[in-house]
Amino acid sequence: MRADRTDPERKQEKKELSRSYGLLALLGAVLVLAGLVGLVYTGLATLTSMYLFGWLLLTGGVVGLAQAVLSRGTNYFWLAVVVAAINIAAGFVILRRPEAGAEALTMFAALLFLTGGLFRLVGALVVRGAECGLTLVQGAFGVLLGVLVLWSWPGSSQYVIGAFFSLALLFDGLSLIALGMGARRILGLVREDEVAAGPEAAGAVEGARETSREAPGSDQEQSNN
Repeated sequence: MRADRTDPERKQEKKELSRSYGLLALLGAVLVLAGLVGLVYTGLATLTSMYLFGWLLLTGGVVGLAQAVLSRGTNYFWLAVVVAAINIAAGFVILRRPEAGAEALTMFAALLFLTGGLFRLVGALVVRGAECGLTLVQGAFGVLLGVLVLWSWPGSSQYVIGAFFSLALLFDGLSLIALGMGARRILGLVREDEVAAGPEAAGAVEGARETSREAPGSDQEQSNN
């Protein structure tokens, strides 16, 4: 009776897990579609990402300012106010001038790629570890990407941020699809194993019942002997 009560619950839990992973895979498909559309329309993706970034800065600044007001009297009150004010100002500027914000972020990204690539190259040449070749390739790629972005700046600001944002959506969506489909496949294999093991388990239970029924008779025969 106890197994009869728990077996439907397990089936219900597996069904809910399968549905959840299916929704996760569906979300991944939506992200992949958004990433592909963004790669086709990089200008629109750049503007969209800048508006999202501006609203995030503005919302974060307002929330940080509210927290600073609630925690007034502490040692970090003025620091929290200054950080919140900078976030609000940056968000307001990006929302008013998304093109200028894209140019600034593109310049920052290019300098980040350039300096990161140079550090990788120097580190690989100095250390000369087991992964020296891979580090050299990564460093050279970072330097090349930074130089290319800076060479065509500010025109590159129209598509660089959007391309990076779309690629991030694409790879995140692919990982979610792989996670959801893989988890549903594992749940299906577990369900098939339980179905295959069901008749054997039932036969074992029936054999145990027959053994328990025959046991009193054999004890009685041994006592008569």
